[in-house]
Formats: sequence, C-alpha cells, structure tokens
Amino acid sequence: MKKILIADDEHKIVMTLEYAFRRAGYEIFIARDGSEVLEILKDNIPDVILLDIMMPNIDGYTTLKQIRSNQDYKNIRVILLSAKTGEADIRKGKELGADAYITKPYSIKKLTEKVEELLSENPF
Repeated sequence: MKKILIADDEHKIVMTLEYAFRRAGYEIFIARDGSEVLEILKDNIPDVILLDIMMPNIDGYTTLKQIRSNQDYKNIRVILLSAKTGEADIRKGKELGADAYITKPYSIKKLTEKVEELLSENPF
C-alpha cells in the first residue's frame, strides 16, 4: 500500500485530503507542522508528502530543505500545496526540490492525478 504524509495546519484541508486519499487506497500519516513531518520520517517513509508552506514552528520550505538534505529520503516525492501563488514562491519551491507545486484552492481530482503521475514516474 502506498503511503502519503499530509502536512498542513488547517484541519479542514487535512480532513478532506485524508478522506480522499484513504478512499483511493493510500495509508495516511498526518503532521500539523514541519517538526511533526521530520518526526514521522524517523519511523515511516511515505511515497509522497503533501506539504503546506505556511505552517507554524517549521515552515514547508525549511522542511523541504531538510528532507532533500537527507539521503534516506531521496525517493520521497514532495508536492508543495500553498496559497502563495507568486512566481518567486513557486520558483523557490522547485529550487528546494519540490516535485510539484500546487496552489490553493485546488481540485482534489487534479491533486490525486498529480500524485498518481509522480508515483508512476518513480515506482518503488
């Protein structure tokens, strides 16, 4: 079973994503900020991380930078989900190693398709 780590501090977004991806057959992990993401990664390596940028404690950019600096996490696909729609924000996300950058609001259907596309490019 493929694993997804959902990292967002907005409860409604987490619930919606968790429901959609559980229905699609994924095992789900949930983090409310970047420090929780890094804690979860110590024991569980997901196939995909859906990572919000604007979170308390450690933001998504810093979390992504730490993920990409660890060889153990090199195969994890990371999709940044953010209300930040500026070109500089998107460019920064890509430069830090995001596999995709999706702006809020987004379609669950398109997000699911993007996850499936990334997983098919890099099967484990």
